[in-house]
Amino acid sequence: MLNRMKRIEGQIRGISRMIQEDVYCDDILHQFMSVESAIQGVKKTLLEAHVKSCVVEQIQNGELEVVDELMTTIRKMTK
Repeated sequence: MLNRMKRIEGQIRGISRMIQEDVYCDDILHQFMSVESAIQGVKKTLLEAHVKSCVVEQIQNGELEVVDELMTTIRKMTK
C-alpha cells in the first residue's frame, strides 16, 4: 500500500507541474481521474484489511461498538 501511495504522490506532483506548465486542461482532468481511481483502490484495500484484522479482533474481544464505527465509515466512503 505504501508503494501505491508513493505513486499517487508522484501523480499529484505531476499534476502540479502540468498546471504550472499550462498543459491542456483536458489532459490535467484525465490525470485527476487517474489519481482518484488509484485512491479508491487504496481505500478499498485498506477497508478490507481493516475488516479482516482490526474489526474481527475487536468483535472477538467483545467490543461490538466497532460495528457502528465501521458502518459510519462505510456510509462516509460511499457518499
